[in-house]
Amino acid sequence: MTLDLTQHAAKRCQQRAIPPLVVDLVMRFGRRERAIGGAEKVFLDQRARRQVERYVGARFVKTLERHLDVYLVVGEGDRVITAAHRLERIKHH
Repeated sequence: MTLDLTQHAAKRCQQRAIPPLVVDLVMRFGRRERAIGGAEKVFLDQRARRQVERYVGARFVKTLERHLDVYLVVGEGDRVITAAHRLERIKHH
């Protein structure tokens, strides 16, 4: 899977220490919900985390644990618009 990030998203990932591997895992396994303006929020819920664990292994998930509470805002064509750490629960609309 090739990541398609806007310049803004790439900058935010760098500033917020969100590794490209985590962005890839969130895009691959994350749950999608509608966001404002026709975009989508993509994040790892419990089910998605289990899928990630099966994919990369429990040991590796322990290493990535602090990075997995992120969300992505994705626009048309699965282009990542921005990325951030979740500081509170995702509000479901």
